[in-house]
Amino acid sequence: MNNHDTNFVKIEILVLVLSKMFDKTIIFADYQLKELQGGTIGNVRLVTGMAETSDGENLPYKMVWKIQKKFDRYGDPESWRREYDLYESDFNKVFSDSFRWPQCYHAEINDDEIQLWMEYIDGVSGLNLTPEMYERIAKELGRFQGKLYTERPSVLQNLPNLSKVEYMKNYYLRYRSWNVLYDYIRSEDCEIPKHLCDMLIDIDNNADEIFRRIEKLPIVLCHRDFWVENIFYSDSEIVFIDWDTAGWGYMGEDIASLITDEPDVCHMVEYYEKCIPAYYKGFSEYADVSQISDHCIYELILIMFGYRLVEWYKFAESPEDKSLHLNTLQKIHEMRNM
Repeated sequence: MNNHDTNFVKIEILVLVLSKMFDKTIIFADYQLKELQGGTIGNVRLVTGMAETSDGENLPYKMVWKIQKKFDRYGDPESWRREYDLYESDFNKVFSDSFRWPQCYHAEINDDEIQLWMEYIDGVSGLNLTPEMYERIAKELGRFQGKLYTERPSVLQNLPNLSKVEYMKNYYLRYRSWNVLYDYIRSEDCEIPKHLCDMLIDIDNNADEIFRRIEKLPIVLCHRDFWVENIFYSDSEIVFIDWDTAGWGYMGEDIASLITDEPDVCHMVEYYEKCIPAYYKGFSEYADVSQISDHCIYELILIMFGYRLVEWYKFAESPEDKSLHLNTLQKIHEMRNM
């Protein structure tokens, strides 16, 4: 398969995919395309239409066609093809009916591109998620990670392409070495309030001790892009998309993302209060977490998002965006002694 116009679907591929989707012999299908998400390295389209079976039945269909081109993510060079690798493995066995990823009907790869034909998920996502949904998501994530941590299924031991435990730490160290941001929060002309700069500088000054505490936490399977646009709450099912950053990480990394990564800022403190206990409650159904006296989620939030928020603030193109990122930092500060 060669790269081709993403505005055009090869009918023979579409018929093959739909035959797998319906588990019937499809002889023809029409289609319409709608862009769901686009970018320089990936393209996601909604594909809809009618499929005709060999016995004359006409079936409406809806699915997602994702094209991911090769790119180099810092510290994780094989992430561009990870979803293909996971879908081609037995990784699907780690999920449950209520906590899962989208079903993949067909996957292809060439030298520098993957194509995935996947189930379309229709559910509540993004800023439409309610606090109650957040709490349920956190608890189910805890159950999922706790079960895998305790049972250690063989499928996880045999996957060659997962991100490494040290990814989060290396990501922080790379940001910290960027003088544009490092010097900015220490400069007199920094527009970020001093108490927020001090919060970030304090993490830098104590990074070695903080990482020693984090590294005592259980190592679990993390999604690593666990933000609201990748989470769908559908008929009590929780479905997660975009598994290209998935891999080994520390307990709480995904919760830090859920709370902080472009959330409803007004509810951030509430999410912090509700999601951490729910997450630990779910995890404790499979593993004893009573010995963990320091969950380090506040520290994980600042390590994972502190400098990123400074970057977004410094280079924001509108006053509204600047205010959003500043408010996010302020909400993190309010979590400090909770």
